[in-house]
Amino acid sequence: MSGKVYIGTSGWNYKSWRHSFYGDTPQKQWLWFCAQRFTAIEVNGTFYRLQEKTTYKKWRENTPAGFPFSIKGHRYITHNKKLLDVEGPVIRCRESASPLGQRLAAVVWQLPAFLKKDFRRLEKFAKNLQHWKSTRHAIEFRHKSWFDNEVTDCLCRHAIAVCMSDAPDWPMWEEVTTDVVYIRLHGHTRKYASSYSGRALRKWAARIQRWLRENRDVHVYFDNDAEGAAPRNALTLLEMLR
Repeated sequence: MSGKVYIGTSGWNYKSWRHSFYGDTPQKQWLWFCAQRFTAIEVNGTFYRLQEKTTYKKWRENTPAGFPFSIKGHRYITHNKKLLDVEGPVIRCRESASPLGQRLAAVVWQLPAFLKKDFRRLEKFAKNLQHWKSTRHAIEFRHKSWFDNEVTDCLCRHAIAVCMSDAPDWPMWEEVTTDVVYIRLHGHTRKYASSYSGRALRKWAARIQRWLRENRDVHVYFDNDAEGAAPRNALTLLEMLR
């Protein structure tokens, strides 16, 4: 028995990909185009604004049956409230995304790089996520102070995954806390821009295969979109895993 693999890009509506990836495909069909090639996609726009239910419904209708999504949790929760007193906002995000139903595979919560470890905040936030049990959750820590056993134990208790986040501007925590492994690849040498080499992708492929054999679901989303590397890297990694 093995886990499921979810591989795609962080977003799809990048005009710089028009010629190198989408070709003659009309922009209104770009999501469908991605869904035909990737095994999942991460929605970046949900970080910046609370989407209408009709938007989620449109995404569901414009992809094949069963195609899964991951979404970024809203920055109001992570950056404005900094995880405190967010029961209401978590519920609003849950209700907003409800049209995706079972096709919402995970939510990733990106913490600010300046936010240092505050265990009380984390514990309260983890409890608030109990209001959103219909999907899985991951947290992208961007400050090294979070990387310790106390945080690991909390995440294990609440079945929250560590988001392994590769970028030149912050450290990556390679900790596995659940049966879900969540990875965001932002560009190893140039944030949001640099392409991953074949050697780097083969290393990730080997790790992914090991996690799948351990019956873990693995999410990998490429956020190195600026120069169009993300879709190419995602397709290469998928081919390696086949």
